[in-house]
Formats: sequence, C-alpha cells, structure tokens
Amino acid sequence: MTHEPHNVSETVETLEDLASGAEEVLVADVLREFGKRSFGPFLLVPALIEMTIGGIVPGVPTLLALIIALVAVQQLLGRDHVWLPQVIQRRSVGAKKLMAAAKKLEGVAAFLDRMFKGRLERFTGPRMQKLAAVVVVMLCCTVPPLELVPFASSAPMVPIAAFGLAILVRDGLVMLVALTLSALAIGLGGYFWFISDTSGSILPF
Repeated sequence: MTHEPHNVSETVETLEDLASGAEEVLVADVLREFGKRSFGPFLLVPALIEMTIGGIVPGVPTLLALIIALVAVQQLLGRDHVWLPQVIQRRSVGAKKLMAAAKKLEGVAAFLDRMFKGRLERFTGPRMQKLAAVVVVMLCCTVPPLELVPFASSAPMVPIAAFGLAILVRDGLVMLVALTLSALAIGLGGYFWFISDTSGSILPF
C-alpha cells in the first residue's frame, strides 16, 4: 500500500516499515511506497547518504549525483512520480542495514520536523519546484570534480538535501536558504572545474 510521507519522520518510518520482516529491500519497493510525493524523499535521502558515508567512497558521490539529477529532470518535466531505470530499481540493500540506518536518522528526523514546516509555502509551489530542479541538476554537475578533494563533494549535497526537505515539508524558507547555498556550492564546483587539467588533477602545477 502506497504511503506518501509528509515529513522527515514519516519518511524514516516508511523505510523502517519496508525493512521490518524482510531480508532485503529493493529500490523499486521504496519507489512504490513513497508514491506521488516521492520527489522530496528521493532528493533528500541520497544527499544524506552522501554526506554521511558516501563521500568517503570513490565514485559513490558521482553515482548518487546521477540518480538525483535523473529525479530532478523528471520533476522539471512535470512527472507526478519518480521513475528510475530497472537496473537501479533492482538494486537492493540488506533489511538489517536499512533498519539500522533508519534508526540512526530518527533523532535527526524529529529535529528537522520540529524546526522546519509550513513557512512561506508560496515559495514551494510548482514554479519554485521547477526552479529547484534546474538548480539541483547544476549542483549535480559540480560533484565529479569535487570528488578529487576529500569530502568536498558534500558541499552541493547540502543544498540538495535542503531542497528535498523544503519540498517534503512545504517550507518556503528552507527553499530560499537552499537557493542561497546553491550559489555558493555551484561557485565552488565551477572553481574546481576551471583549475582542473586534462589529467584530472586539481593542482595548478
């Protein structure tokens, strides 16, 4: 049965429900469970993963950025739910690992829900969400060069997570903060693109 989360705690609870009594959880299962409001969670959750563990594993930030960009493009095109290729939908995670990760996020989720909800909702409408989608794609493009610097790839993930949160809880103030953070992150990513040479080194010598 589809459960469309309206806040971060419900998103975490949905993950826990999926992991309960199962051996593994498919990405396809998560897609079905989140339903039509899945754009927010599918921007927020991969960004949080990158900021917590993904940034230390080479290649993972870029892979997550590709998934996020795919989600953002669909949002820009006005789709009412997220579609992912079958090769991604068939990927799975152990239920015990997912449950452990969700349990760790419970406190963070409760904090975010207390702090951020329902402010300046006019800045979370369809037009603002499309603008956010464009900015998210731009942020994702900055991730590959930032992987050359340890943990730097988390810089664009912060505003991406903020966009996901803003869409999920309909908080326009968070949306505006995300746009501001995006300008800084895109500038940082552009700088590393500019100083990178063809060998992939970011050093100017």
